[in-house]
Amino acid sequence: MTDLYFYAALFLLANMLVGLARALRGPTMPDRMLSGELMGTTAVAVLLLLSVATDTEALIDVALIFALLSVLAVVTFVRRTWPEPGPPRGRRWP
Repeated sequence: MTDLYFYAALFLLANMLVGLARALRGPTMPDRMLSGELMGTTAVAVLLLLSVATDTEALIDVALIFALLSVLAVVTFVRRTWPEPGPPRGRRWP
């Protein structure tokens, strides 16, 4: 059964390579950020699979830290790139 977990982890690592290629080639910054999220989520899944396969509970903690860092990266990206709300153009505020 552990062989199945290792093969699944290898498949997910190959998926991360595809995401890395998209991050390097991505035409826009949101495409690159989305591929970065793909790699972060895949890294969490790989760590959880390896934790079950090797019966190492410390990898679960590392996976949780990666998940938190991934969320922080998305929030930071959105806060820096999302336009600030302001008054509509051509109209005055009451």
